Amino acid sequence: MSELSKLPNVGKVLEKNLLAVGIETVTQLQEIGAEEAFRRIRLKRDPGACLHMLYGIQGAILGMPDKNLPTDIKEKLKRFFQSLSKDSKGKF
Repeated sequence: MSELSKLPNVGKVLEKNLLAVGIETVTQLQEIGAEEAFRRIRLKRDPGACLHMLYGIQGAILGMPDKNLPTDIKEKLKRFFQSLSKDSKGKF
């Protein structure tokens, strides 16, 4: 278990995904940010990673359960997620 597993929303699957894309510490995750961490997971580990995982990463960074993310943050993340889906066109 890494220190990432102590964050809210970070279970075994998300922890493995983060470690697999080179994110090994809480500080690295905070510096990289949720969008870039998620983009790396989609590109290198799990092309089917869902919006809920993106919310979970952001919640982990903010230290809160993803269900408690403010609406404006969820909307921003949703737009980012949709842009990845539109841009991918089978590239993931």
